[in-house]
Amino acid sequence: MSSFIAAAPVPTPAQPGGQPIGNDGFFPDIDVDQARAAMRLDGTVTPERLRAALVDAALSVNDELAAWRARQLAAGFAELGAVPAQWIDGQSRHVHRYLRAVHCTAAAWLIERYRSFDATAAGDRKAEAENTSVDDLRRDARWAISDIAGAPRTTVELI
Repeated sequence: MSSFIAAAPVPTPAQPGGQPIGNDGFFPDIDVDQARAAMRLDGTVTPERLRAALVDAALSVNDELAAWRARQLAAGFAELGAVPAQWIDGQSRHVHRYLRAVHCTAAAWLIERYRSFDATAAGDRKAEAENTSVDDLRRDARWAISDIAGAPRTTVELI
């Protein structure tokens, strides 16, 4: 008699991300390896795809904060870390929130592109859970951007 034991697949180890992603001088550079760790990604996301997602996310967040950035530059603050704010763990709260916005935006982008094409009921449930996850990540990015800009987190709209 023979038997078969299924073992869980071993996650692919992450590859080093290489050089940090240079930013515009006001906003901080993005450390690719730190981003991979913060987003809890294994090696299934290639370094090239992660880098592309982070670049796109940084561009989006930078665009959303462009008017706020212009006001800070006019006030004499040359970089995000110089804008007066509480410091924790060696960095300005603005830097922490900027990185959270970039990481969450990039993670949402990656999840949307790594969807399973499984048509089973389990695949449908997984896709629904991922939709919730993407929504949560986009919400967290919006909140981080609102926190930096000093805007309320809630937007109310009359329908």
